[in-house]
Amino acid sequence: MAAIDHGADAVYIGAPRFGARAAAGNSVADIASLCRYAHQFGAKVYVTVNTIVYDDELHDTLELLANLADAGVDAILVQDMGLIDLTRQLPQGDRLILHASTQTDNRTAEKVAWLAQLGFRRVVLARELAVEEIAEIHRRVPNVELEVFVHGALCVSYSGLCYASQHCFGRSANRGECAQFCRMKFNLTDADGKLIEREKYLLSLKDLCQYDHLEELAAAGATSFKIEGRLKDVAYVKNVTAAYSQRLDEIVEKHHGKYCRASRGRVRLSFQPDLNKTFNRGYTTYFLHGRQPGIASFLTPKAMGEYVGYVKEIHGNYFTVAGVARFANGDGLCYIGDDNQLVGFRVNRADRNCMYPLQLPASLRTGMKLYRNNDQEFERTLNRPTAERKIPVALSLRPTENGFNLTLDDVSISVESTHQLAQTPQLDNIRKQLSKLGGTPYVCTKVDIPDDFPYFIPSSLLAQWRRQLVEVALGHATGHRERTTDSSVAPMAAQSAPSYGRGYLYNIANSKAQLFYQQHGLSHPDPAFELQKPASPLIMQCRHCLRYSLGFCKKNSGRLPAWREPLTLSLADGRHFRLEFDCRHCQMNVYAD
Repeated sequence: MAAIDHGADAVYIGAPRFGARAAAGNSVADIASLCRYAHQFGAKVYVTVNTIVYDDELHDTLELLANLADAGVDAILVQDMGLIDLTRQLPQGDRLILHASTQTDNRTAEKVAWLAQLGFRRVVLARELAVEEIAEIHRRVPNVELEVFVHGALCVSYSGLCYASQHCFGRSANRGECAQFCRMKFNLTDADGKLIEREKYLLSLKDLCQYDHLEELAAAGATSFKIEGRLKDVAYVKNVTAAYSQRLDEIVEKHHGKYCRASRGRVRLSFQPDLNKTFNRGYTTYFLHGRQPGIASFLTPKAMGEYVGYVKEIHGNYFTVAGVARFANGDGLCYIGDDNQLVGFRVNRADRNCMYPLQLPASLRTGMKLYRNNDQEFERTLNRPTAERKIPVALSLRPTENGFNLTLDDVSISVESTHQLAQTPQLDNIRKQLSKLGGTPYVCTKVDIPDDFPYFIPSSLLAQWRRQLVEVALGHATGHRERTTDSSVAPMAAQSAPSYGRGYLYNIANSKAQLFYQQHGLSHPDPAFELQKPASPLIMQCRHCLRYSLGFCKKNSGRLPAWREPLTLSLADGRHFRLEFDCRHCQMNVYAD
């Protein structure tokens, strides 16, 4: 609801089960309540049912889909192809629009076209795509809505094709239980055992931020801009949503009718959004304009926050900061120590640029860069009411033969009433009474009444009619939902599935998914990784390339390395992971040996 209040045109949300964040489920009753709230503003609610499903869960999944359809959701995000057949079994199936989750590994026009043939209305693209690749997909498959991630945490592997967490910890990312393998420390060694990097977060990426590039993404054909916000607090949701909503408004206004927002309502904020003050690991545009250095955060997987200055002087129990930032008691600061470890501490008392921690960190040195990863004043602001969203409406009142007709935009009611002539002018009072829309999603911009309107209407009756009109308008808004009339739930001719080198990459976890892929060209579909123990498995496919990040890319005229491949990542517990550099596809593959 905070996302809606702060300008979101749609939200995506996890159901009680089968969402890609198992710890972020919501009851169907809460989702239904959210639908009613969002639909007042024409905003959509998309529910994530985007994990793979086991056979013994199919009945529960079918029941969940039926309940979500009854709750009024606008679409469901799906990974498991077995769910297509489940939706066809539902009496409410025509209410369920399908979106292909990014978990279905959507990085080519061929894949998007295949999903469109299956009936998916929208496809959430892989985070790794460049703007030119998005534009090419839109050019080749123009009738499919394309959703792109623009902000938040990045997965280092192509989504849906990461099995590291399952392999190492028995927690499947395809089941919403990712154990954050990519945020762990690794040693990097060559084929001779020579140490190249020691205890670095070599797979930990910075956070995505495309705030300054929404315009070119829209021009490339993106329909929806997605903010990753699962397991984030309400302050994060408020700040990031408001920032991107403001930017979209600027783009819409700039292009004079080329674009429009997908929901209604003007948002009035009581704070200035600032993306630097919200949880982030440092920002990157990732591969938006092709491969670039600095997309990873090798020193820490934690939030660094905003740069606020450097340590100027250290005295006994306090230190001074050189910079222009203002500080508050309780601020969280951090720095990278001499041992390349992140050190965080809280400011007990801030006196202008003098910081008094409860205990001065022993490794703090003059000249060290300081970052603020918790801004107390900003957090206090966001913990208060910070936005009001209202839909501007015009009202009109006209006499009829047996009473009056009252209209709010395109919604009208007729009331029966005796026409009583006024003894004194009544227009000002009528306009005043009808425009009292406080406590509703509406704000009145105009009350249109004929200048020669001669009638007297008691204020109590005007208030009654106004409430009745608002109730009808809200019922119209919350009851109107887009219905699918395409093939999203209708049987269609079999199409060949995209080819994967290894059978378990299809993520086939149940009999319906198995039958689906048999009908689409796989004669002997293999079970999902979670249902077998393949030898030396490919557990990650990454566009992030360590050889490039370390300056040794063959395609980009990097230095010649002194090491001998293959390179190996290893955890502190001794487990090893072989790296394969697939330069033909510009991809780094990770194998568990």
